[in-house]
Amino acid sequence: MNLFKLSIVALAVAGLSGCLEGDDGENGAPGTDGQDGAAGLTSLTTQTDLPVGDSNCPNSGVRFDSGLDSDASGTLDDSEITDTSYVCVPGNTDVADSELLSSLNNEWFVAAQAEVENNKQVWMNATGASAAMTSASVNHYQVGSEQEMQALMANVRGQAKNVILFVGDGMGISTVTAARIMEGQLNGMDGEEHQLSFDRFPFSGLSKTYNVDAQTPDSAGTMTAMMSGVKTDVGVIGVDEDIERGNCATVSGNELVTALEIAEIAGKSTGIISTARITHATPAATYAKSADRNWEDISDMPEAAINGDCTDIADQLVHFEANLEARYDGIDVDGIEVVMGGGRRHFLPNDAAFNSPDAVSAVEGDRSDGRDLTAEWQQLYQNGVYLFDQAGFDGLDTETTERVFALFNESHMQYEADRENDVAGEPSVADMTRAAINLLDNNDKGFFLMVESGRIDHAHHAGNAYGALVDTMAFADAVQIADDLTADEDTLIMVTADHGHVFTIAGYPKRGNPILGKVVNVGASEPAMAADGMPYTTLGYTNGLGYRDLGSETNSDAGYGFDIDAGRKDITDVDTTTPGYHQEALIPMSSETHSGEDVGIYAKGPGAFLVNGTNEQSVIFHVMDYAGDLVNHADNALE
Repeated sequence: MNLFKLSIVALAVAGLSGCLEGDDGENGAPGTDGQDGAAGLTSLTTQTDLPVGDSNCPNSGVRFDSGLDSDASGTLDDSEITDTSYVCVPGNTDVADSELLSSLNNEWFVAAQAEVENNKQVWMNATGASAAMTSASVNHYQVGSEQEMQALMANVRGQAKNVILFVGDGMGISTVTAARIMEGQLNGMDGEEHQLSFDRFPFSGLSKTYNVDAQTPDSAGTMTAMMSGVKTDVGVIGVDEDIERGNCATVSGNELVTALEIAEIAGKSTGIISTARITHATPAATYAKSADRNWEDISDMPEAAINGDCTDIADQLVHFEANLEARYDGIDVDGIEVVMGGGRRHFLPNDAAFNSPDAVSAVEGDRSDGRDLTAEWQQLYQNGVYLFDQAGFDGLDTETTERVFALFNESHMQYEADRENDVAGEPSVADMTRAAINLLDNNDKGFFLMVESGRIDHAHHAGNAYGALVDTMAFADAVQIADDLTADEDTLIMVTADHGHVFTIAGYPKRGNPILGKVVNVGASEPAMAADGMPYTTLGYTNGLGYRDLGSETNSDAGYGFDIDAGRKDITDVDTTTPGYHQEALIPMSSETHSGEDVGIYAKGPGAFLVNGTNEQSVIFHVMDYAGDLVNHADNALE
């Protein structure tokens, strides 16, 4: 069947009949009778009106089908149609301004138009195309040959002198959304229209977080993927999937090299910041190789691992420089310049004589080998500064200090909401980020810095949305500080999460409804009721400890002091917006769990345009490597 779409049609039926005028001739002799002829086939043409929205004539029209009526039914079946044509009503190509006025004057419409134009310019800046083309005339940067493409890519590669990776531990998409709304509401807005600092980054994509052996991941495997470009198993640090968790003998030969190590070999300054213990899974994956994430100090290790010459994570951090030089012949590195976080207990011996002035435990240290690793670090780096409290941090001179080792707490640093209650005070993640950049940027070759906000994850595990969201906002402040202190021309900033949590934003709350509050439907003023006749909150958890009403309590971990209380509760008279409110959870568990969904990646600076679509989490390493040309610089240093 032939299909034709026509905008105009002319149908004509032509018949020829002719008569030649003249005298009649004489009648001829009668002829013989002819044979009876066979019955002929009838040719039919049918017409069908088409409504507006038809796939062939969107603005309506007529379809003409023609063919032979072989069964003499008077209609054409599909098998009898030999030709189809269309007469379509033409579309309206001109729209009066008055018809578009409601859109043209709409603030959302105008803002979106401006954003598209801005995005064009951002893309051109990122690809080096803006010098030759303007945003008014370009939608895509085009190259005429493979050679031109390679030249373009070569021009972008290595433009990042500095690389900063921000990791919001447990900061899934729903956490970003809820924190955005909460920060907006704290600033007097409805909240939904607000943007966190990294929401404004020009490039973004998604990261698939699964581990090699796990659908829902842990931080050890995910951070190893980000730092090394290789996905691995749950619970192991800096080694590939051929490792057997907990088996020291399987470490050798399966070690991976990390972006921080490569930057160190390339001559850049390096730094690690975490609000968790600095030996915890995420920060540890930047520098350590371990068959188990829990081997934070020697007291955590089984006898077989100790006898098998495996080294605890804290030891690996302090002796990072010597360990790296031992792995690669001929290199001379100077070690990590900035280490800031919690976890003093893993660096101190199990002896009260070594307690820090702000120790909260009778015996602060855990180490069973009698070693004081903080003293060992100071012996190795006599020009370095060891810090343990806010006063020491406030006295840090980042222009003259060569390196800093700061352990602000026995275990994890405080939740941001609870930070003012710390015994000796401690800096915020934004304060630490500012200090780190000001110290690291003294190196003309640039720097690599990893910043983790580890307590977002911990507040979620405790089932306390308030704590998780406040820590997310503090994390966004740190990203803003980094953006303010660096230049887009030579600094790649990437913001992501290692995994998400089973944390949901539910119901149908009206615009501007308090994000921590009970659901109030559109047009209503009182909380909505579930099918059980009780109100419910917008935020909740699929599993975990469940309901707690701890009022003004700002330490999310306080919820662990009570029995599990999962399931529905009557919260009619409960203020769910207080810091100490822990959301209801469906499935009772001793700790809320991670989730397996994708997490966001947000980027700006050289190479940021490579962040788009849905990616394996290991791609993050390769974007950082591309932007900074880290591997090539390191290889050159090894030659």
